[in-house]
Amino acid sequence: MKLDRTDKRLLVAMQENGRISNLELAELVGLSPSPCSRRVKQLEEEGYIQQHITLLNPEKIDLKLTAMLFISMDRHTPDRFEAFEKEVSSYPEVLECSLITGQSSDYLLKVVVPDMDAYQEFLLGRLTRIKGVSGVHSSFVLRRIIDNKALPLNHLK
Repeated sequence: MKLDRTDKRLLVAMQENGRISNLELAELVGLSPSPCSRRVKQLEEEGYIQQHITLLNPEKIDLKLTAMLFISMDRHTPDRFEAFEKEVSSYPEVLECSLITGQSSDYLLKVVVPDMDAYQEFLLGRLTRIKGVSGVHSSFVLRRIIDNKALPLNHLK
């Protein structure tokens, strides 16, 4: 499937407002409701739309501390990395986990917790106990300048 201008407009609108009704979406992109619904379904089936979620305000639910963790592993073996990835995938505090290059670290984690005490428990009670973790460098978010979840589509022709 190749995205056309209407598909891109649908995706932009849906990223801006995930609760938009099919009728509103159709009007916004210049389609009637049935073709609009079919296009959205096709975008979902083709994997352009991964999922529909509700984003919560972390401050309102007392998740006030965001940390970026650079994790170093003792060995660079597939089994060591697989075990680490499986373990951190089970931690609800971990919002993102990326295998990275260009640093002295192997992984970058984005972690959200209520406060420094909860972070200390997470770090010392669970993360550093994962077999193979040889180092953790933590940086704390002071203020979010840009916190955009929508992907840019302007590069698509």
